[in-house]
Amino acid sequence: MASETFFTKEQEAQIVNAIKAAEKNTSGEIRVHIEPSTKGKPALERAIEVFQELEMHQTEARNGVLLYLAFEDHSFSIFGDKGINEVVGADFWNSTRDLMQSAFKNAEFAKGLVDGITEAGNALKTYFPYQKDDQNELDDQISKG
Repeated sequence: MASETFFTKEQEAQIVNAIKAAEKNTSGEIRVHIEPSTKGKPALERAIEVFQELEMHQTEARNGVLLYLAFEDHSFSIFGDKGINEVVGADFWNSTRDLMQSAFKNAEFAKGLVDGITEAGNALKTYFPYQKDDQNELDDQISKG
């Protein structure tokens, strides 16, 4: 299955709307990337590559988060930029991962991403609250590989 047809238009809209809603509470930037496979790499390694390809490391506060899903490989990863990792504990993303994994086990991929986006946004607002002059630095649309 191609990345372009993995989600329905309605599911894509739900995911994008979740990103927009989450970013209203934080200066953090959230992106979703989906592709069929990790190209033979561990999911985290591939997520880091995609993070760089999408130039997510170029946010002012280095507070971008990538939710990465390789649907044919049944693997995913969450990768946060340097600014986030400098202020949070090592287990910061565990609750987000667990929430997403629970939905993914039931083949509810859109729900898992929406839940993960919401959880990530809630977690980020503690460390990176929304600023009134905040600009959306990264595209909210799902990127596809």
